[in-house]
Amino acid sequence: MASFLVNKYFLLGFLAILATSWMVQASDPDILSDFIVPSNVNGPDGKFFTFTGLRGVFDSTPPNLKVTKASKAEFPALDGQSVSMAVLQYPAGGVNPPHTHPRAAELLFVVEGSLEVGFVDTTNKLFTQTLQTGDIFVFPKGLVHYQYNADPKEPAIAVSAFGSANAGTASLPTTLFATGVDDTVLAKSFKTDVTTIQKLKAGLAPKT
Repeated sequence: MASFLVNKYFLLGFLAILATSWMVQASDPDILSDFIVPSNVNGPDGKFFTFTGLRGVFDSTPPNLKVTKASKAEFPALDGQSVSMAVLQYPAGGVNPPHTHPRAAELLFVVEGSLEVGFVDTTNKLFTQTLQTGDIFVFPKGLVHYQYNADPKEPAIAVSAFGSANAGTASLPTTLFATGVDDTVLAKSFKTDVTTIQKLKAGLAPKT
C-alpha cells in the first residue's frame, strides 16, 4: 500500500511539476534549434531523450540526505531546455542545510512524509512552512533556503523541479567553512573567535 501511494504521489508530482516548470522564469539562454546534441553523439534517437538514473531510487532509505539529480550534467538532452529535476531523500531527522540555487527557482513537491521548509528574502525576512505529502512549495531563485525532516522515526521524500538545466547549488556550510576562507575573516564576520571557526571547519572536513 505504501509503495502504491509513493508511486501515485510521484506521478502526480511529476505531472504537476512538468505543467508548472515552464512557467518559472528560466535563466538559461534561448536556443536557435529544437535541441542541442553533444559532439560525441551521432544520430540521436529516443534513448538520448531518456534518463534512467532514477530507477530504483525508492528501493531503500539512505542513512543520510541523498540528492539524485537529473540536470544537464547527468542528462545531456536537457541542455538548452531550461528545466531539470532532483529526487531528495531525507532520513528521519535529516536536513538539507541552508543553500542557494543561483540560476533557478525551485519547486519542491513532497512525495512522502512531511518537511519543515524555509527561505530568507533579501530583506532578511524568514518564510517558513510545514509541508505534508502532496504539498508544493516554491523557493525563489537565488535565495537561501533549507528543508528539514523533523520526524524522528519516518523518512521523507521530495521531488524538486528547476527552471534551468544547470541550477547550481551553493551550500552555505560548505561554502563558508570548507573552501579555505581565512579563519580570521570568518571569526570577525561571525563575531566569534578563531578556535570556534576551526572547530566548525573540522566538523565539515571530508571523512577519510
